[in-house]
Amino acid sequence: MAESVLYEERDGVALITINRPERLNTLTVEVIHGVADGVEQATSTSDVAAIVLRGAGSNISAGYDLDEFIANAASEEGEVWDPVADYQSMAENVRRFMKLWECPKPVIGEISGWALGGATDLILCADLLFMASNAQIGYAPSRIYGTPTTMMWVHRIGLEHAKQFLLTGRPIDADTAFRIGLVSRVCDPEDLSHAAETEARRFTNIPANQLALNKLLINQAFENMGLRTSQMLGTFFDGIARHTPEAQKWVSQIHGGNVRDAVADRDRPWHDYGQTAENQK
Repeated sequence: MAESVLYEERDGVALITINRPERLNTLTVEVIHGVADGVEQATSTSDVAAIVLRGAGSNISAGYDLDEFIANAASEEGEVWDPVADYQSMAENVRRFMKLWECPKPVIGEISGWALGGATDLILCADLLFMASNAQIGYAPSRIYGTPTTMMWVHRIGLEHAKQFLLTGRPIDADTAFRIGLVSRVCDPEDLSHAAETEARRFTNIPANQLALNKLLINQAFENMGLRTSQMLGTFFDGIARHTPEAQKWVSQIHGGNVRDAVADRDRPWHDYGQTAENQK
């Protein structure tokens, strides 16, 4: 069985690859731990100047693996939902996602294909984002069954755009992502990895301590704006959003084996994700 996360060091760059292309690189406990472990390994290796995070195949990640996530979250019949236990579980994921943010070395995230839901909680913790021209990123769980836990959206794109895309859950295409300052560069899909690695290798020309100081200084400005408090609320609210009557009704479709129907019901009024007019023909 293939490893769910691959780690490689090449030319001063650590390459961390989510390796579940057959499942659209969806996030499992194993994947989340694997990415965090890769960041820690790169952090402790003096020969590594920067990190690139990517997905195998054509997608970075379509979010949490709903089969595993819902199975783990399911309560026994009659069992009362424990919001503290829920918060502690999701906060553990946030702590692992934030290792990208806390790493003293620059982290470049490659957005290929789809970056959805929980995957955005992870990838938006990177320092620089390179996006394929045909890729899309969005937090569809805004419509039902979730809120962003790392809450990087507001800090990366500002109030107006955060409301525009989080209140609706609409996906953001590459041109829009570049226009609103969400990503550093848009590349042809076949050039994405080369561009990210080339940029990452340039950091070998800057002393590691200089990079660490500048990253810490920039990050601290956002920490002072209340980033950690927003993350705490986002993680609490995520649990609440997954346990509203509407969310429980929605997830019952998934328990019944109708994942596609549940997602289609969520997205059909908005005509996006898999519910575009072209995809419905």
